[in-house]
Amino acid sequence: MSLNLKSSRKYRTIFNQTVLLITLTTIVSLTAIAQSPDKILKNAVKAMGGEKALRSIKSWRVKGTITDLRTGDAGSYTAAAQQPSFYTRTFDMRGLETSVGYSGRSGWMRDSRDGLRTLTGLYSRDFQAEVAWRNNRWLDYKKEKAKTALAGPVTIGEKSASSIALTTSKNVRIKMYFDTGTGLLIREELPAAETTRIFDYSDFRPVNGVMEPHEIRVTEGESKFLIKLQEITHNSQLNKALFDFPTISNEPLPDIPTLLKQVGENEDEIDSILEKYTYTETITRREIDSKGEVKDKDSEKFELTFYRGNRLRRQIEKNGKPLSSGDDADETKRLEKRIREIEKKEAEKEKKAQKDREVAQSAAGPPDPERGQRISISDVLKASKLINPRRERFRGRDVIVFDFEPLPGYKPQKDFEKFFGKMAGAIWVDAADKQVVRVEARLIESFKVGGGLLASLREGATFVLEQERVNNEIWLPMRADINLGVKVLLVKGINVNSSVVYGDYKRFNVESEKEKLKDPFPTQKPVKP
Repeated sequence: MSLNLKSSRKYRTIFNQTVLLITLTTIVSLTAIAQSPDKILKNAVKAMGGEKALRSIKSWRVKGTITDLRTGDAGSYTAAAQQPSFYTRTFDMRGLETSVGYSGRSGWMRDSRDGLRTLTGLYSRDFQAEVAWRNNRWLDYKKEKAKTALAGPVTIGEKSASSIALTTSKNVRIKMYFDTGTGLLIREELPAAETTRIFDYSDFRPVNGVMEPHEIRVTEGESKFLIKLQEITHNSQLNKALFDFPTISNEPLPDIPTLLKQVGENEDEIDSILEKYTYTETITRREIDSKGEVKDKDSEKFELTFYRGNRLRRQIEKNGKPLSSGDDADETKRLEKRIREIEKKEAEKEKKAQKDREVAQSAAGPPDPERGQRISISDVLKASKLINPRRERFRGRDVIVFDFEPLPGYKPQKDFEKFFGKMAGAIWVDAADKQVVRVEARLIESFKVGGGLLASLREGATFVLEQERVNNEIWLPMRADINLGVKVLLVKGINVNSSVVYGDYKRFNVESEKEKLKDPFPTQKPVKP
């Protein structure tokens, strides 16, 4: 009987302990769930040393070792960042170096597989998000119009963690995992084009009042690495050359201003070829919902053609559906009116004096759009400093790539010079075709329209345009991504987040101007490429 009593008490004790453990675990989990993303992030900032200490870090550099956990190979590891937008990391194993960096204008990578190249596409977009992350973490996510959402409690190793998904204004989704006990960030998941890079942090120690991890485990696909840091420094003087695109080629490069002038002079020939093409343009506007998910808001599809150097744009769909008969008729009337305006303008030009026509067609002197002069790429970049030209391959073609940034001391006169004088980025040029084939630009300083009374573009606005070579004769737009914040009339803020996809290229036989006027969107059978 006493044995049964002891046994009963023993089991009751075990049962009570189990219930208590479950209860405590449930409370911790429910507490984590109940907390808002903002509360979790504030707790993390406090655990890391406080916002003042974190914001005081304007640059950092780390050094240590890296080990491939699959092969056991080991080597050196370094990484550095400097505000506002500089970042690089390098590791060397078995004499093979892998480096990646962002110069504030463009991203680059060098490895044994693909050599040295400028980053493009999704990898460029995702890497720029990582660069911003390495410099500011999440401290300014509200200002940058990013959205956060709880991703639920998880267990990492033996630690309970709260997870948050942060979606940037440029549609990059970063996941963060915070130890519910310490509040420290113990894992990050950062996208890298088609893959995800996972960083697990441990061995936290204070450095200048900030808790810094000294051990990092990196997982990327099948690859797994262990990084152990021996040195972490804050606010040291870093040479910006550390982040620049490495110069390794001895092959002579063309003079960039001369090349850009040739690109501008070639635009008449490009216009004559464009007259023979139609293609579609689909604009999709996106927004980030309360859960941090990127959703398509609405879309419009247009058919584009060119007449006498003017682009004609006819809407054919809205939100994936053809226009109604009434809307289609309105589009036809609008285009007919536009064509009459073009014809009238062309007729007026013919009446001008020879001297005026010569001025309008001259390539010399500053462009004057009011007198009919084209604004070329060389004119646009007058307010820019052209940096680090290099030879690369893009879509199977040899191209010249160069960075650009505002030219110190330049006093722009035209509005387009003022605008591009606040941009930094990179341009890809097909030197043989004399066409710009890719542009990646970022507004590094806010730009006021109408002195700021009408609107103001916020710093950080980005624009990416990629072109595709069609029929071995012309580069035509393939895709554009636009992301900008606009403050209108000093009051209302508008965020423009759009993707533009081009396609369905058709080349037609040369038509007479009369036939072109009758039907600017010809339907006859296109010439096969």
